[in-house]
Amino acid sequence: MLTRNCLSLLLWVLFDGGLLTPLHPEPQQTLEAESRDNVVPVPGRRSSVQRVKRGWVWNQFFVLEEYMGSEPQYVGKLHSDLDKGVGTVKYTLSGDGAGTVFTIDETTGDIHAIRSLDREEKPFYTLRAQAVDVDTKKPLEPESEFIIKVQDINDNEPKFLDGPYVASVPEMSPVGAYVLQVKATDADDPTYGNSARVVYSILQGQPYFSIDPKTGVIRTALPNMDREVKEQYQVLIQAKDMGGQLGGLAGTTTVNITLTDVNDNPPRFPKSIFHLKVPESSHVGSAIGRIRAVDPDFGKNAEIEYNIVPGDGGNLFDITTDENTQEGVIKLKKPLDFETKKAYTFKVEASNLHLDHRFHSVGPFKDTATVKINVLDMDEPPVFSKPMYTMEVYEDTPVGTIIGAVTAQDLDAGSSSVRYFIDWKNDVDSYFTIDATEGTIATNELLDRESTAQYNFSIIASKVSNPLLTSKVDVIINVLDVNEFPPEISVPYETSVCENAKPGQVIQTVTAADKDLSPAGQRFSFRLSPEASNKPNFTVHDYRNNTAGIETRKNGYSRRQQELYFLPVVIEDSSYPVQSSTNTMTIRVCRCDSDGTILSCNVEAIFLPVGLSTGALIAILLCIVILLVIVVLYVALRRQKKKDTLMTSKEDIRDNVIHYDDEGGGEEDTQAFDIGALRNPKVIEDNKMRRDIKPDTLCFPRQRPPVEDNTDIRDFINQRLQENDVDPTAPPYDSLATYAYEGNGSVAESLSSIESLTTEADQDYDYLSDWGPRFKILADMFGEEESYNPDKVT
Repeated sequence: MLTRNCLSLLLWVLFDGGLLTPLHPEPQQTLEAESRDNVVPVPGRRSSVQRVKRGWVWNQFFVLEEYMGSEPQYVGKLHSDLDKGVGTVKYTLSGDGAGTVFTIDETTGDIHAIRSLDREEKPFYTLRAQAVDVDTKKPLEPESEFIIKVQDINDNEPKFLDGPYVASVPEMSPVGAYVLQVKATDADDPTYGNSARVVYSILQGQPYFSIDPKTGVIRTALPNMDREVKEQYQVLIQAKDMGGQLGGLAGTTTVNITLTDVNDNPPRFPKSIFHLKVPESSHVGSAIGRIRAVDPDFGKNAEIEYNIVPGDGGNLFDITTDENTQEGVIKLKKPLDFETKKAYTFKVEASNLHLDHRFHSVGPFKDTATVKINVLDMDEPPVFSKPMYTMEVYEDTPVGTIIGAVTAQDLDAGSSSVRYFIDWKNDVDSYFTIDATEGTIATNELLDRESTAQYNFSIIASKVSNPLLTSKVDVIINVLDVNEFPPEISVPYETSVCENAKPGQVIQTVTAADKDLSPAGQRFSFRLSPEASNKPNFTVHDYRNNTAGIETRKNGYSRRQQELYFLPVVIEDSSYPVQSSTNTMTIRVCRCDSDGTILSCNVEAIFLPVGLSTGALIAILLCIVILLVIVVLYVALRRQKKKDTLMTSKEDIRDNVIHYDDEGGGEEDTQAFDIGALRNPKVIEDNKMRRDIKPDTLCFPRQRPPVEDNTDIRDFINQRLQENDVDPTAPPYDSLATYAYEGNGSVAESLSSIESLTTEADQDYDYLSDWGPRFKILADMFGEEESYNPDKVT
C-alpha cells in the first residue's frame, strides 16, 4: 500500500509542472520566476528600474503521512543559481515545524521530515527559506515562503457519529417506505483519491429493509409487515471507504427499527356466551360482572366501546369500558327481584373507536356476544311502600294525636313480621313517637310552627326473623300555621319629607312581616288608624301586593313649625282569625333642593348659610385655628427679638448699665413704670428696714400731686421716694441698683433726660465725642437716633 502511494506521488510530481524546480530551470520557468521578482533600484539611475532575476523557484512540496521508514523522509531540495557548489552559500529554514518536524541541509538545501506526520492533525506547514552568504552572513536571495502539504493515505475508517440509531415505521407499509437516513464520516482527505468516498450496505436485516449505497437512506423491502407477527427489527449497516473496493476500511452501526401499530385488527370475543350470577340484593349502579373482547392492536387502536343491543332485559343493565383493561363492566340500572324474574339474557357489541379507512375491506371492526344473568335469591330487608313520606300537622295539636303511618313488608318467600322504630339522631326526634307494630306516627309534644316549621327524621323497619336486615325511609312533617301573630312593619324605616313637598308625593314604601307564615302565603292590607284619618298631613296608599306607600296630603312643610310627625298605620292579615297591629311611623321634615335631594334634617342647620356642608364648615374652622397659631407665633418672635441684649464693645462699662427690657410710655405714663424707683442714695440708707416687708395684695390708689414744669428734679425724686416708702404694695428693691442721682463729683454732670430741653431738636450730642473713648459708643448711639428719628421724645 505504501509503495503504491509513493509511486503515485512520484508520478504526480514528475508530470505536475515541476513543483520542485531543477537546478537549472528552463527558460519558461525563468520567465515565470521573473514575473514574481521584486523590483529593486539600479545604482546610478534615477528614474529607471531593473528587474533582478531570482535564481530559485518553488511553490509547494508534498510529504507522505504516517511514514514508517528508518531514515528521515526526503521532502525536496532548495537551490540557488548563485550557489556554485563551492560551499559559499548557506540555506536556512524557518516557519511551522522548522527544526522540529523539518530539517534542511545548510550546504545542499535538502529538506527532510524527521518524524511521522498525520494529515488529520495538521494538513500543511508554511515555511520560509533563504540563501545566505557564508562569509558575509548576508542574504543572497530574498526570503521566500512555501508550503509542505501532508499527502493523505487511507488510514481512517468511516464512523457513524450518531449511531446506534432508533427508527420506526408503520406496519403494513408498502415497499420503499422511508425509515431513516444514516451518515458515516471519514476523516481522510475527500479531495485526494477515494480514501473518503463511502459506500453503504446492509450486513443484517435483509430481506425486510434496504439501503441506498450513496445516500444511506433505509427503506422497507417487504410489503405488509405485521406488527402482531414481529414488532422489533435490528439492522446492521456497514459504511466502507475507497468506494467499497477491496482494501477499503469499513465501519458499522446498528439501527433498531420498530413497527408502529395501525388499526388493522377488529376486536373479537373469545367466546360467544358469558354467564353471570347476580344476587338480587345488588345495589343500583354497582358492577355485577365483566366481559372482554380481544384486540391484538396496541394503544388507541385497541380501544374498545361496548354497547348493549336492545332486547330482553337490556333496560335493567348498563355497560361501560374500563380504560385501563379495555373490559366491559356491566352495571345494574334497576333493582333485581328474584321473586319477580330469575334470569335475563341480552347481547353486547364490541367495536373499535378509532377506525382506519385503509382496512375497511377486511370486514366490520366489531363483534357480538350473548350475556346470560341468573338472579340469586337473597334474604332481603323489608321494603317500604313509598321512598319518602310527607305528613302535615297543625301547631298546638294535642299530644298523642296520630298524624300518619308508614308501611313496610317482607317480600321474601317466607314472609316475616316487621318492626318500626325512629332513628334517633337528635332531640328533634323526641317530638314524635311511632307504633312498633302498626307504624303509626303520633305527636309526643306540643308543636310551634314559629319555632320549627318542618321536622325531618328517619324510620327504620327490621324483620322479626332477622333483625339485622333493616331498611330506612325519610319522613318529613310540615307544621301548619295557626294565625296567632299580627303582622308588623318588616324593618324600622327612617322616613323624611321635604319642606317643599307637593301633595300626592310618595315619601316611603313600607312592607310587612308576619311570624305565622311567610309573606308569599299571606295577604296584608294597610290603612291609617281612625284618629289619624282626619289630619291633613299624610295618608297611606295600599298597593294590594303586601306593600303600601306613605303619601303627602298638603303643599309644603315647615321645620320651624313642626319637625317630627307621627303617623299610625294599621296592618291586617287575611288569615283566620284576623290579626292586626298599629305601627307608628316617625316622619322627619328636612330641607331639600329643587330636585328633592335632602340637604339637612337637623334643627341647627336652619340657621346655617345655604350651601355650606359639614365638610366646608370644618375646613373654615381649621383655617381660623391656623391663622390664630400664626399670630401667636409672630407675637412670640417679636418678644424674643425685644429680649436681645444691647451689644457693646470691649470698652463698655458693663457694671454701670442695667437693661430692664421695658420701654415704658414716657413721662406722662405713670402706670407703666414708677419713676419713684429713682431714689436718692441717702433716702435708701434711711429706709433699709422696708426692703424685707412683703407687701399685701391690696392695692391702694396713689395720690400724685401735679408737678409743675420748673420743679427741681431732686425734690421730685424725694417726693416719689416718700410715696413708695409708705406704700404697702411697693415691692422690696434689695437688688436694685439705680443711678438716678449722679452726685456732686460727676464730671459729666447728670445724664438724666428729665432735665433736658423741652424738644430733642434743641439737644446737641456732639460734645459726647469730646469726653474720651469711654463715651464713644454713647455718642454714636445718640448721633444715630438723631439722624434716624429726630422727632422721638427720649
